[in-house]
Amino acid sequence: MKMTQIFEHYLHKRIFGELGYDNIQLRVGNGHEGWPEHAPYDGIIVTAAARNIPEPLLEQLKPGKKLVIPVGEPHSYQKLYVIEKDHQGELHSHEVLGVAFVPLVGGD
Repeated sequence: MKMTQIFEHYLHKRIFGELGYDNIQLRVGNGHEGWPEHAPYDGIIVTAAARNIPEPLLEQLKPGKKLVIPVGEPHSYQKLYVIEKDHQGELHSHEVLGVAFVPLVGGD
């Protein structure tokens, strides 16, 4: 069993299970890929910094909804962005503030 599978099992069974949550779907993996099997999403919040905005996340976002993501080099100045996909599928980006997050796993 891979370490990520052990971690996923631990979170799902031990943490969420003991708290009484049985309606949580959990995935541990490459953050750049998102979770296409469950897309499209009403919103996406990324809690680790990507060097660039991952295209799969934009593709998995429903029209009229928002993606919140920190972008920048690891251990350097990063910016928090809110990206909205309008009902025509066009993307509109708004820089919110400077932040410092851990790096997003996977991708470039």
